[in-house]
Amino acid sequence: MTAKTCLLIDPMHESIFSLLASISLQAEDVSGESILQIQKKIKQKNVVGIFVRTRTRVDEKLLGAQPTIQFVARAGAGLDNLDLPFLEKYNIKVIHASEGNRDAVGEYTVGALLSLMRNIPKADAEVRQKIWQREENRGMELAGKTVGIIGYGNMGKAFAKRLIGFDCKVIAYDKYKKNYSDKFVDEVSLETLKERAEILSLHIPLTEETRNLIDFQFIADMPRLKIFVNTARGEILSFETIVHAFQQKRIIGAVLDVLPNEKLNTLSEAESALFQQLTDNRQVVFTPHIAGWTFESHVKINEVLVNKLRDIFTSF
Repeated sequence: MTAKTCLLIDPMHESIFSLLASISLQAEDVSGESILQIQKKIKQKNVVGIFVRTRTRVDEKLLGAQPTIQFVARAGAGLDNLDLPFLEKYNIKVIHASEGNRDAVGEYTVGALLSLMRNIPKADAEVRQKIWQREENRGMELAGKTVGIIGYGNMGKAFAKRLIGFDCKVIAYDKYKKNYSDKFVDEVSLETLKERAEILSLHIPLTEETRNLIDFQFIADMPRLKIFVNTARGEILSFETIVHAFQQKRIIGAVLDVLPNEKLNTLSEAESALFQQLTDNRQVVFTPHIAGWTFESHVKINEVLVNKLRDIFTSF
């Protein structure tokens, strides 16, 4: 009998092979093959599922008009690269692994926020040029600040949990949850969060509802806001909104792990001009979408996905 197979369309940690074998599934790495080769293999009867990261769009074009796979495993948290209505139409189960990189995101967000508030990237660059400026690099303390979190799922809670020792006030708004106040955070309305937050951190998925959710009016409605942190999705706010917020002195710092367009060599002329203004600003800390990207999370994501497969499917 032909072994049931999963296709690894995007590169995965090597642990996936033994983990899938433990539930009687065979993994085949096709990440180096052409899209035509992959499309052909997906249609084979022994292929029961595919594993993808953010770079692969999963839709009818990839799977074909009459897909026969049973599941799509998203190695990460966001589902914006999946055509969910199409997958639901053909009863293809979707699993993702936000639990796998939540610790990485929580740690990163604290670390990046502290590095910005204490001018660490700026000061490091100056000292490397033999510029020794102490007063110009006087920073801010997190203690006593009010941190607002939008989205209190795996990522938001992981961040809040790691703030507990900093003597700061943590509040959260989540449109789709109720009664989630705990020892890490106080649940508040969006209006209250806007009124009180000095630091804003986003931990929400990209959907049609959240695309460009944070516009300049949103930021203007936050009178105490000083610092903005985005480790979620870049399309939640535009380059223009961030630049305008700095120009109007609505914020004094930003951490941007994600951007509206992360393919920097494809930026339009207008996007390039706005991006240049941000890169010229020493109060912006950039990283290339690595908040959840650790050696540990690379393995944890596989473990979460396989455990979910084990729970969902009694057999293949």
